[in-house]
Amino acid sequence: MDPNSQPNPGSPEEIWIFNQLQAKLPLQFQRLFENPKKPRTIVVVPSLTLDQEELTKIEGAHHYEERMLCMLMLLRMPRTRVIYVTSQPVHSMVIDYFLHQLPGIPFSHARSRLELLSCHDASPAPLTLKILRRPRLLQRIRERIIDVDSSHLSAFNVTHLERTLAVRLGIPIYGCDPELGWLGEKSGCRKVFREAGVQLPRGFEDLRDEGDIFDALTDLKTTNPKLRRAVVKLNEGFSGEGNALLSFEGCPEKDGVRAWIAENLPKRLRFEAKTETWPAFRRKFEQMRGIVEEFIEGKGKTSPSVQCRIDPAGNPHIISTHDQVLGGPTGQIFLGCNFPAHDDYRLQIQEAGMDIARVLCNYRVLGRFGIDFICVPKPDGSWESYAIEINLRKGGTTHPFMMLQFLTHGEFDEETGLYRSPSGQPRYYVASDNLSNARYQGLTPRDLIDIAVLYDLHFNGANQQGVIFHLIGALSEFGKLGVMCIGDSHDNARQLYEETVEDLDFEAERQDHLRGETRRFDGRRFTAAAGEG
Repeated sequence: MDPNSQPNPGSPEEIWIFNQLQAKLPLQFQRLFENPKKPRTIVVVPSLTLDQEELTKIEGAHHYEERMLCMLMLLRMPRTRVIYVTSQPVHSMVIDYFLHQLPGIPFSHARSRLELLSCHDASPAPLTLKILRRPRLLQRIRERIIDVDSSHLSAFNVTHLERTLAVRLGIPIYGCDPELGWLGEKSGCRKVFREAGVQLPRGFEDLRDEGDIFDALTDLKTTNPKLRRAVVKLNEGFSGEGNALLSFEGCPEKDGVRAWIAENLPKRLRFEAKTETWPAFRRKFEQMRGIVEEFIEGKGKTSPSVQCRIDPAGNPHIISTHDQVLGGPTGQIFLGCNFPAHDDYRLQIQEAGMDIARVLCNYRVLGRFGIDFICVPKPDGSWESYAIEINLRKGGTTHPFMMLQFLTHGEFDEETGLYRSPSGQPRYYVASDNLSNARYQGLTPRDLIDIAVLYDLHFNGANQQGVIFHLIGALSEFGKLGVMCIGDSHDNARQLYEETVEDLDFEAERQDHLRGETRRFDGRRFTAAAGEG
């Protein structure tokens, strides 16, 4: 197909074609998804099509395209082909590492059904945009799609760019229509929570500028004079990087509240992003708009999440729950997760998650999404839950759970919220995208594989426990990688994680000695104490 004949991006013609493609997905779902031996092609475009200025606040963000390498596990289906496109080529050892995890599939057979394509472009633009700017690359992708009626596009999130890409490729996308993107913005989330009848923090949405922020904070404080802190959030912030916290310490309880806020907020607002400033945040807020809400306090509070999927037939499903591990200056940045969420509130948030998923079904949302909660223990032993936000896309909890499914062939038991192996035994894990240590810098993918072999840091298919690494490409440059440790109990998964960190730290220290450096170990590493399940 001649790219010049394609409709203009965002035009009524493009939207009409996109809707026609999406209408084919339910039939494809019915015909293919439950039969692993049916031939199909999945085009994986792991583009983080998010606000690029916000994305630069995440260290090594361009390597996050590797998180969707978990989808290579789809090659366990013997007639499935995967086309995986990235900004920069992925190191061959990283690809080999994932393919060797495939249970029961010869490496050569899986590799023959995998096509790796790259833009050879390290610029900060979204991967999807890079692809659209390369008509020859688009043509190569189209040539590798054998049957458009048995193919679909999988992306990290879906925007107008992914819609254009789906139209150019002539295949549907298993993801949410970008016209519904507002449902995943901070303001839209609050509206969905109210519609679902789910408790949320008191606050205000659709705020436009500095004056609206002052007014909202004033209302929160005067209505509740004992309020200690409030959060200001950008509508399209992610991983907590678009959040800022204001302490009301020293603020009058009645008269003069707004004047105090106007004077103190610019210098007292604490940002989660390390490099953020009030002038830049204010400008971004005016572009994106946002919300203000009370900061939920409580000793022993946790930050769990519920992962959901709405299938192409329009049915909502609870996929998993996690206790999120948060860090940053005020504890709002996602660092990792523990699966599953704690017994005390797991089923409670599952129920709330399903109520929210049903509302999103009414809006015709499609694909995977996550819902974040805050849970606070009450004196009577029960828990109070607040819905915080909806991530209308894949997220930091998506790839570890997909790996668990692919590696173990087990099932999620919605009645208990546990994941059980084929033998009926529950499985747990601790996972992180932010295992970080300055001494890891310089360790190559080959070095990591050598260390994994030396210390037996593998997944053991016999007992269905062990270690899986990801974000390997970020290791040498940023001293950062991802790790997932699977065990038959929370304690065993936690112990395995700690032992893995100890082994990596020891080898990183040896590397320093080998190169004659005396750089002081700064102790930066992921910990999972907060929100531990």
